Amino acid sequence: MSETAGGSFLLPPLALYIHIPWCVRKCPYCDFNSHAAGPTLPEEEYVDALLADLDIDLQHVHDRLLTSIFFGGGTPSLFSDRALGRLLEGAEQRVGFAPDIEITLEANPGTFEQAKFKGYRALGINRLSIGVQSFQEAKLKALGRIHDGGEAIRAADMARAAGFDNFNLDLMHGLPEQSIEDALFDLRTAISQGPTHLSWYQLTMEPNTVFWSQPPVLPEDDLLWDIQEAGQALLAAEGYAQYEVSAYARPGKQARHNLNYWTFGDFLGIGAGAHAKLSTPAGHIQRTWKTRLPKDYLDPARVFQAGERALEAGELPFEYLMNVLRLTEGAPAELFSQRTGLPLQQLEQARREAERQGLLQADPARLVATAKGQLFLNDLLQLFLD
Repeated sequence: MSETAGGSFLLPPLALYIHIPWCVRKCPYCDFNSHAAGPTLPEEEYVDALLADLDIDLQHVHDRLLTSIFFGGGTPSLFSDRALGRLLEGAEQRVGFAPDIEITLEANPGTFEQAKFKGYRALGINRLSIGVQSFQEAKLKALGRIHDGGEAIRAADMARAAGFDNFNLDLMHGLPEQSIEDALFDLRTAISQGPTHLSWYQLTMEPNTVFWSQPPVLPEDDLLWDIQEAGQALLAAEGYAQYEVSAYARPGKQARHNLNYWTFGDFLGIGAGAHAKLSTPAGHIQRTWKTRLPKDYLDPARVFQAGERALEAGELPFEYLMNVLRLTEGAPAELFSQRTGLPLQQLEQARREAERQGLLQADPARLVATAKGQLFLNDLLQLFLD
């Protein structure tokens, strides 16, 4: 970490998020910045744009090395290993990689073959996140997915064969007409593939999606709660510790990129619609976002950055805790001052009230939500609004 001359603010670790905005087909529940791919992808042009975007953002690096890189989308596995290799080489030349850097690539079953996975692994990509969502044909069809359950299993097999000993499987629950047995079948099937990490989260209806305007019939709240409890018990019994609202991992296999995000670390964001959170040595913190449409991002007359917003001192407690309190173990109390530059005493009044309501643990050394606080996280966070 870099430290200011006054010693009051430590620059946090720095990560890089890279957005690849194309998919084979847009899923009806998806509110991410993703767009159906045409017959050919502008790989070379897009990598050129990404590196030019990164060049502009080098002003925010402040002599830090990248601790993690995350290729998100869209479906980054649509890109060739050659294109991603040129991008990684350019990023390392410009910023530099920490010796133990974690590099994650999102992939969808049905968009790759084993040779492609081996190529990714040879580049230094050392973690995959495979978007399975379900292993059951009816559920996959309802979600608009293009793969079947067999392809999802083969994807995990291919990942291991290509040398990936660290990979995540994405699963949804609360699907149309899903029973507890359906949800547990998906979880057991996923666990049998030997992932080091599982993202298991509830399907929600998001604005600007097909499901928002044409919502499917989802399980009732009581059933959703039963699914959640049964799934968490199964995951715990199988050795997957919950460390965030929807993240479960084998010991030592938590997603470092996501942990940096949830502990209010810094991250550069390049690519169409990418967001960033950035700090200066003087302790100023801002959020930025890039132009959203791929055609605009690729325009020769482009301006990559679409907007920015400085975080005011009064916003920082809420912004910080909105992330940290998602973690089941929270974070050391002293990290608040390190990440925000504000005195911990600023939280004192709201902290005591949260403890009184049973939403925050009465631990002077840590900021961590109780089990009740995890369930009523919005109520807990409201107490820290300025």
